Amino acid sequence: MTPSPTPEDRAAGLTTDVASALRAGIGPERLSGYDLASGGDQPRALRLYQWNTAVSGAVFEDLSMLEVVLRNACHHQLQRWNAAEGNQHPWYHHPVLAPRHMQDVGAARARVAQGRKAETEGRVVAELMLGFWRLLHSKEYEVSLWRPCLRHAYPGATTLSRTRVYDRLDHLNTLRNRVAHHEPVHGPTIGKVPQDLSGLHQELLELLGWLNPHIRDWVATNSRAPALLAAKP
Repeated sequence: MTPSPTPEDRAAGLTTDVASALRAGIGPERLSGYDLASGGDQPRALRLYQWNTAVSGAVFEDLSMLEVVLRNACHHQLQRWNAAEGNQHPWYHHPVLAPRHMQDVGAARARVAQGRKAETEGRVVAELMLGFWRLLHSKEYEVSLWRPCLRHAYPGATTLSRTRVYDRLDHLNTLRNRVAHHEPVHGPTIGKVPQDLSGLHQELLELLGWLNPHIRDWVATNSRAPALLAAKP
């Protein structure tokens, strides 16, 4: 039986009927982690679920800004590098890319074509997922892309290793995927990332600062995430 909601719950519209409907609609498997985190207090678990949804939305707003700024910064540097090598084709056709990453490019080009739009570099770049950009910062591209090219996408950092950028992107890509699939982000760790949501949001801002300190400050000023993090049930 669902416990009777408190006056606070009822004021928020969480009546007994609503609580029962939510638990049935969301399902016991998805709610089990929230029940555990709430010590078996079912109304509190529903408040935690609601908070998880709200803070995920706020963090996703900041992740979206990071993703756009990151891919544009990397795209600009890759264009310059490709042109300096004397290539006439877009950089994403360069044979330096591993076959599996070329498959990602092919899928992005296919999505552009499915939208009945003419292919442009900008449209293809916009279809490349955050995971693709993460992989361009992996160890296999240390010599071919990081040193001559991608390191210049981070003018906000005086000294910066590829590993530090990759680690941030790896963590944030995990966070992005969990948020996109409506997974819990309320715990002390996020998936296999040894970091909580507050720490990951700081990593997001740090990476933005490496890309552009002005954009980092603007996002930090306008982000809804800190207030929601402070209001965790």
